[in-house]
Amino acid sequence: MTHQNTIDTAPEEVFASYRQVNLIDAKRVPSKAALDVINPATGLVLGQAAASDADETAAAIASAKTAQAAWAQVPARTRGKQVAAAARAVLEHAELIAQVLARETGKAIRTECRGEVAVAADIIEFYGNLGSELKGQTVPYNPRMLTMTTREPLGVVAAIVPWNVPLVLFSLKVGPALVAGNSVVVKSSEEAPFATYLMAEIMMRHLPAGVLNVVNGTGIECGNALTGHADIAKITFTGSEAVGEAIYKVGAARLIPVSLELGGKSPMIICQDADLDKAVAGAISGMRFTRQGQSCTAASRIYVHDSLMDAFMQQLGAALDQLVIGDPLDEATDIGTIINARQIATINSYVAKAEATKGATVTRYGQLPQDAALSPDLYAQPTILTGLPDDHPCVMEEIFGPVAVVQGWSDYDAVLDQANSTHYGLAASVWTKSLSVALDSTSRLNAGYVQVNQNLTIQPNVSYGGFGRSGLGKEASLEAMLDHFTRSKTIVMNFD
Repeated sequence: MTHQNTIDTAPEEVFASYRQVNLIDAKRVPSKAALDVINPATGLVLGQAAASDADETAAAIASAKTAQAAWAQVPARTRGKQVAAAARAVLEHAELIAQVLARETGKAIRTECRGEVAVAADIIEFYGNLGSELKGQTVPYNPRMLTMTTREPLGVVAAIVPWNVPLVLFSLKVGPALVAGNSVVVKSSEEAPFATYLMAEIMMRHLPAGVLNVVNGTGIECGNALTGHADIAKITFTGSEAVGEAIYKVGAARLIPVSLELGGKSPMIICQDADLDKAVAGAISGMRFTRQGQSCTAASRIYVHDSLMDAFMQQLGAALDQLVIGDPLDEATDIGTIINARQIATINSYVAKAEATKGATVTRYGQLPQDAALSPDLYAQPTILTGLPDDHPCVMEEIFGPVAVVQGWSDYDAVLDQANSTHYGLAASVWTKSLSVALDSTSRLNAGYVQVNQNLTIQPNVSYGGFGRSGLGKEASLEAMLDHFTRSKTIVMNFD
């Protein structure tokens, strides 16, 4: 198989080049300590990433603060052109970035990593093209006065990204922040930092030094030093509910804006008139099985009308059995590995709870890989749970693995109540041929991102964000850039 982009250096050289360094002021700056980064597919060490302390994190913030003052004075459309050029440069190295990403995350190169690089670059270019939209308004306050609002950058943005889709989430934060005139300090995921470093350094060639910086380290050392620093004007975080709550408290104490994209337990409602073939395909894509279910928007609660349950389960099982679990670098692989031992232990503990529940059925699909070169401990089969009560932990809590709960329903109002019986509110989908059902159900579902007859992931220009414990704020849209990365100033001029 051939690809549009060839590898311009070996991934191993990338791991070596970022050994124990941060990217500060467009330079590779050594860190005093290191963290091992493991290839989850093999269990082998890929390289050593920086383990930044408070002083090293502060150096990145100082670089960003210095650069931001000049960057804010660059015309917005010019900033946008530079950011868009940086995005196009990323695509020139797309295959290398994807190869690095596959090795550090364990995600399959064909089904996940190449697509993630393309979407990440697309998001940044999308924002680059929005520079001319950073405009205010004139206000009809008094005809003898000029009254207007303007949009200004906030300052230095702290952007914290997780390991599941680090490049897409990097782009959702960095793209709008930069175009709006802010500078950014990114904390990469300590489990999967290298593709983020590579993408950022490619972008830095098209940006002023210090506008974009990347540090790596633990949440306790690096993360706390970043979010608690006095020169941080905005925090944007994607990750766990518990950490998001702690970050929100830090922001509240300093009265700075915080946006959070946290967990989800997304319902998928399949109605009696649904196209069964599309619904089955939507369940597989919506559960993000090719991402090992490691997604906040995973459709992990699937409600199937009783009349379709048997046919749905048969088709779903047959389709899942066809998915190839194996080496993330193998072009035949559909599903790679769970990120680390801690995460797979969490997944297994939830499945064990289901197995211990009277009346429940646990069904695993697909075949685990037999290759001796692969570490068997981090591979997980797609798993479907049925027969669980509504208050079961597997129904109520985010598992973040390839495990979905399937339940039957017959009462329309009752299934909507079930779908809403969660403290999350990130995503939901409804599968029906009825426009009236689609309009009614989407208005009643308590989720920020609701789809009908599809389960798409994040798309540029489609506002994305959740309700309740799923977080605060929106991403992927013009609205996100204006609301979360600028401040509005009112100006009144009177020359009488």
